[in-house]
Amino acid sequence: MKSSISPTAPRPSFLASLWQFSRPHTIIGTSLSVWALALLAVTPETFSWGYGQSVLGAWLACLAGNVFIVGLNQLTDIDIDKINKPHLPVAAGHFSRKTGWGIVWFCGALALILSAFSGLWLGVTVWGSLAIGTMYSLPPVRLKRFPLLAAMCIFTVRGVVVNLGLFAHFQTMLQNPVVITPTVWLLTGFIIVFTVAIAIFKDVPDLEGDRQYQITTFTILLGKKRIFQLSLGIIFACYAGMIVGEITMTTSLNQLLFIGCHIILGALLWWRSRQIDLESKKSIASFYQFIWKLFFLEYLLFPLAHWL
Repeated sequence: MKSSISPTAPRPSFLASLWQFSRPHTIIGTSLSVWALALLAVTPETFSWGYGQSVLGAWLACLAGNVFIVGLNQLTDIDIDKINKPHLPVAAGHFSRKTGWGIVWFCGALALILSAFSGLWLGVTVWGSLAIGTMYSLPPVRLKRFPLLAAMCIFTVRGVVVNLGLFAHFQTMLQNPVVITPTVWLLTGFIIVFTVAIAIFKDVPDLEGDRQYQITTFTILLGKKRIFQLSLGIIFACYAGMIVGEITMTTSLNQLLFIGCHIILGALLWWRSRQIDLESKKSIASFYQFIWKLFFLEYLLFPLAHWL
């Protein structure tokens, strides 16, 4: 299959290629998760600029860990990416393998060093995430070969390790007892379930390359239409769960704002799902990015409803 990169197209700059190599949607998700959990640990009355500055160290460690994980995945999937994602820097030839490995090892070392000197809970979060990310991509373990284990890796890191580990870290920074609040439990439940939808839908645009290189995914096992319907059902269940959870749990959230926003997001998801063409890779990829935007919005909504 021919690459979608034109041979006459200007070569992107190193920084532009580095940005693509870092997988921007994951960088945005990681950044929002760090700052959302930092804001959920405080209130407007207890927030201080000193606290905000101290969060920067955790943010940098998590960003470096993020680049290590997604970069390692690209370096072990170069031939597959030449079919599924020919725009990525290594697959497109904008980065050499040597450059890619240099970035990955530098970011991995930076994440480990920063977290090791920042307290127990940040260390657990970063080291645990990197260990799972390595097992996900790197042979001989390469858990991404197995659809159920691949999904478990993603929701374990995004849902459990990051949410609970970072919140515990911020509680320690504030010299508070490490107690996971109902609000954070609600957010964690949402992220775990929502990430399942991301984990199973992410392979729909990559059907051709995965099939050629015998990577078993839920899309190959069940087909695009069933995976699409299943992903929609999971996300709708997430929104319904947030409404029920807010009504039944004692959280710190503004109930009217929180419930109203989830009703609106559910309606927006239904409207957007009516526009997808499952025979168009571009349409599928666009919908996948839309799902990520819904994921991002949750990390904005929780601290906003908490502070109001």
